[in-house]
Amino acid sequence: MMRAGPAGKRGARYRRKVPPGVRSPGPGSGPAGARQTIRRLKTELTAAQARIAELTACAERDFLLDIFNRRGFARELHRSIAFIKRYEATGALVVLDVDRLKPINDTFGHAAGDEVLKAVARVLGEQVRSSDVIGRLGGDEFGVLLWHLCETDARAKAAALEEAIDGMTFTFGGQTVHAGASAGMALLDKRVNPVRALEEADRAMYIRKAQRRHEIRA
Repeated sequence: MMRAGPAGKRGARYRRKVPPGVRSPGPGSGPAGARQTIRRLKTELTAAQARIAELTACAERDFLLDIFNRRGFARELHRSIAFIKRYEATGALVVLDVDRLKPINDTFGHAAGDEVLKAVARVLGEQVRSSDVIGRLGGDEFGVLLWHLCETDARAKAAALEEAIDGMTFTFGGQTVHAGASAGMALLDKRVNPVRALEEADRAMYIRKAQRRHEIRA
């Protein structure tokens, strides 16, 4: 029977013991393995951030019209006013309410109403610049953020948006119908805040809607 030599005894004596429950370092646990793990985690983080951005964008878009919803539009309004205050720029907020949408929904169904809303969103997009912002504030109400306009030009643009929507015709069930829109405007400057701007434009819109009813009866 052979005895273990001095080297064998020394190797057995100084072999590191691993505590229970702790894994021995594997072949990928050195610097190269750590770099590989970091790269993998960075890739996963980038993918997660992209997914978060995608979900955030979806939460701020109107699924029917593919424009900002009220949440997304409010965020853009906050950003715009912050920019205006910092750089002393100018702008205007226009709120439009689509006229006669409820009778169209009641008579021809909500699919017809959806077609009207899509047409309104399309016309608004054609009437404003790419730097301007369009959103659906809810139901039949739209918001438009206009950049670098004085009060005279902003009022003229609000009237032009009304006219463009008034000129649209639709045929449902063999009947030709019109929608139309009433627009209210609020100037954006360094003294205004988002809540007040929306309230002012909304109030002006209802005044304009009442005026249009009177014009129609006259």
